[in-house]
Amino acid sequence: MGKYLSEVLGTCLLVLFGCGSAVLAGGHIGLVGVALSFGFALLMLTYWLEPISGCHLNPAVTLVLAFSKKFPIRDIVPYIIAQLVGGILGGYLLLHIAQGHAHFSVEAGFACNGFGEYSPGGYSELSGLITEVVMTTVLLLAALAIKCKKFPVDASGLFMGVTLASIHLLSLPVTNTSVNIARSLGVAVIHGGWAMQQLWLFGVAQLLAVVIAVVIFKVLEDE
Repeated sequence: MGKYLSEVLGTCLLVLFGCGSAVLAGGHIGLVGVALSFGFALLMLTYWLEPISGCHLNPAVTLVLAFSKKFPIRDIVPYIIAQLVGGILGGYLLLHIAQGHAHFSVEAGFACNGFGEYSPGGYSELSGLITEVVMTTVLLLAALAIKCKKFPVDASGLFMGVTLASIHLLSLPVTNTSVNIARSLGVAVIHGGWAMQQLWLFGVAQLLAVVIAVVIFKVLEDE
């Protein structure tokens, strides 16, 4: 059970640190600070939890590793369940912290992902879809890269952290950056309303990214 608990704990903390930086400190640290918070959180969690569970913390990562024969198929479902549970736990933990402020309101957004009128920068549904597909593909290719035999193991945490931070720096204004349905669900469940209604786009984008990443990685690996 250790690897499943590791995925629950890791995804919970990723949501708490990443989304928490936006909800609790966004007005002080800005978009750059939020991007770095996600990156630093993944960096820390990778070094801590990778020896236990591989530190997927993301259903798309689990799927792309499984389809690339770098992860057991039998563990797909329990891993994804653990990640979704961890994301929701992180969202509820953040909610209880945020409610300690007299002016807190979930309706202000709660770091939820959205498009159209709910995009931070007012970007369209198509822009959001393209952004999420491309950025998730980049993240998945990075996750595949660190599983290669020639990749320096000691650099995996730094590599993944920098990758996630870079992704957020570009895409936060477009969709508030998902690239992880467990992260999106964790706060959308609490917000409800439009956040749950728009969740489909992020699921579709990440499934498309899994297919694209597997194909690209296969071509690169063959070369």
